[in-house]
Amino acid sequence: MLAWLLNLVYLTLLTAFSPVIAWTAWRTGKYREGYAAKLLGLAPVREGGRPCVWLHAVSVGEVNLLATTLRTLAAERPDCELVISTTTKTGYDLAQKKYGSQHPVFYCPLDFSWAVKLAMRRVRPDLLVLAELELWPNLISAARSHGARVAIINGRLSENSFKGYRRVRPLAARVLRQVDLIAAQDQATAERFAALLGDRERESIAPPADAEGSWGAVGDPGASGASGVSRGSRITVTGSLKYDGAETDRANERTTTLRGLAGLTAEHTVLLAGSTQAPEEQIAIDSYRRLAQQHPGLRLVLVPRHPERFEEVAALLRESGLPWTRRTQMESALHNPQPAMPQAILVDVIGELGAWWGAADIGFVGGSFGDRGGQNMIEPAAYGVATCFGPNTRNFRDIVRPLLAAGGAVVVNDAEQLESFVWHCLRDRSYAAGVGERARRFVATQLGATERTVELLRELLPAADSATQRDAA
Repeated sequence: MLAWLLNLVYLTLLTAFSPVIAWTAWRTGKYREGYAAKLLGLAPVREGGRPCVWLHAVSVGEVNLLATTLRTLAAERPDCELVISTTTKTGYDLAQKKYGSQHPVFYCPLDFSWAVKLAMRRVRPDLLVLAELELWPNLISAARSHGARVAIINGRLSENSFKGYRRVRPLAARVLRQVDLIAAQDQATAERFAALLGDRERESIAPPADAEGSWGAVGDPGASGASGVSRGSRITVTGSLKYDGAETDRANERTTTLRGLAGLTAEHTVLLAGSTQAPEEQIAIDSYRRLAQQHPGLRLVLVPRHPERFEEVAALLRESGLPWTRRTQMESALHNPQPAMPQAILVDVIGELGAWWGAADIGFVGGSFGDRGGQNMIEPAAYGVATCFGPNTRNFRDIVRPLLAAGGAVVVNDAEQLESFVWHCLRDRSYAAGVGERARRFVATQLGATERTVELLRELLPAADSATQRDAA
């Protein structure tokens, strides 16, 4: 009954928003693909009897997040088949690029009962893993009916999301009770999940770390194994996977290649504005133009958050009068040198921001001057970039709070303060190096969530020898 009530709600919402979806698809190219998989559940048909883990990542951020978990799971359980679903086109394209050669990638069905049931029959997973927070009732119910276990990894539940779920707490609790494991990023998140589940879960919460800094769990604090991960609890604090996925070596192959393509040398200082939204690119361009007059070695790299804005940002660069180039033109420029070396680069591809952060000296993390709630600042911090961001970082407050406490980043409240921060970094290189080094050390203290998470997922999987038995059958 609940499934069909949800179907009705979803159909009503889909009908109401169909004009907006059609307009966006025509204008930006979004929502043009994957209709059969999303509406009908036509996921790939999996052959054979090997154990299967279905990992779901909504979009680009979650797709990147899965990298360390996929790599560790594949190494520890080579008998398992790993498949990846995503929701957005940008997420799908990135997943194909990063993982498609090794693992099947497909669009996740929308939460219609008929679609999720068919997808489950076709994929036949033993374990459904949801990245961060994807509480789709029909999808989770279909997984349980199919006999699969369900886990949420890198669990994230902001205060605002918690308030929303609390309004429908009976439904949220019903869904969460079907989840075998919630691996929460931090203690505050664990407590919010427990509050949705009920008082009994809340009363079982133990501190996430002891005096020596080892990780604890939500559950029986005396049930920890050698790794510090608790057994027998639905909710466990594992830390954030985002730290483990961050590259720390500036000499990595991808960054080195990009520096070479861009003509960047030790004489250049790179200011990177990443994951930006309007008007952050214009602010960065204006600040760069003023600062570059006294610092000719300064270079600007712009990485907009959404690909549909690439042309808009290109127009801003054309209007600025700066010598600039697109990332997609850089290979050809090696054979056809431009009249003037570009001072600015527009990164108009998806999935390269992490490598570009390795080329940056000074960084601004976008989405923080507008209303989007900020973007991930772990990548520049891990490289030791002197990093700043605006005041609106509510989506990453669990990262921002300790990072600022460690002195590893600076909040800039407006365009003037952003320019002042960059100016300070250019004038006092020891100041910039200090901010970056404190950030790098902070990230180093947060590593290990992947091992804790995979250890818990392993307990939800069939024994390794079951694959042989299935194939024999």
